[in-house]
Amino acid sequence: MNTVSSLLVPVIIGFTAVYALSRKVDVFSALVRGAGEGLTVMMKIFPALIGLLTAVYMFRASGAMDLMAQVLSPLLGALGIPPETVGLMLVRPISGSGALAVGAELMSSYGPDSTVGRTAAVMLGSTETTFYTIAIYLGSAGVTKTRYTIPAALTADLTGFIVAAASVRLFFH
Repeated sequence: MNTVSSLLVPVIIGFTAVYALSRKVDVFSALVRGAGEGLTVMMKIFPALIGLLTAVYMFRASGAMDLMAQVLSPLLGALGIPPETVGLMLVRPISGSGALAVGAELMSSYGPDSTVGRTAAVMLGSTETTFYTIAIYLGSAGVTKTRYTIPAALTADLTGFIVAAASVRLFFH
């Protein structure tokens, strides 16, 4: 089984290259064009990511995040969510990259096998970058009135956070 999984990616890449060549696609130029588009996207996202990460670190360094965690601690405790994950829950709906950075910091601080680390990892995998997704999908479709989309999506995120914490408690305690 290990041999099959280690050969899967090279076989897929090889098949794709052969298929593209059979269709007379200039594979190298397509690769270069795709890499260029990727760099363009990165350059557009990078300033926002730096700003968001700076804001999150400032929010944390000011003590506001700890204060918010203390204020929300009884509610989060009742829901079974570690209060240390407040920052992740605030950033995740806005930025996937920012949420990954916050999650990595939580895992670095508390350990990946801790309840906080595991909960953060499951939260990252079970929630969405709500505002980014809504902007992309509704923007590309030309929808200007979102009606119940944002409240419903944020409710789904909250449900994902609660179920992530419950899953960690169920499977790791």
